[in-house]
Amino acid sequence: MTATLNEQLTQQTENLASLKAMLDKELHLISSRDAEALMTLLKDKEQLLGAIQNLDDAINPQLQALQQEAPLPEDIQAHIDQAKTLLSECQYCTEVNQLAVEQGQLRLVHLRNLMMDVRAKESLTYDKAGKKKGGFSGKGVSA
Repeated sequence: MTATLNEQLTQQTENLASLKAMLDKELHLISSRDAEALMTLLKDKEQLLGAIQNLDDAINPQLQALQQEAPLPEDIQAHIDQAKTLLSECQYCTEVNQLAVEQGQLRLVHLRNLMMDVRAKESLTYDKAGKKKGGFSGKGVSA
């Protein structure tokens, strides 16, 4: 049982290391605004997260049964500690990526507002009394 559990924990550690590398690449794609590559990466990340969840579901009952018998062997505890460290690094990377996406969205909103201001200034005209009036300078077409 412990040999299988060791193999599963090794696989989970490798999965978490892959996830961390994927999150680093995701941050690069977010900052470079490569939407197509980012969408491909997100699909791969979703599959990897599913594999991590499935392996967690398989490992947890075995760990609980082993913990009830005696303290965990050192090699298993070392795998668990390594997995926890990788998991916390992945969580940190996810928070950084989330902030990068939020900042990108704020920049887009700011850019959109600037463009709307420019359009509003371009369409500024004066009425017969010489007062500023928004709208188009030519006659509008009504449908």
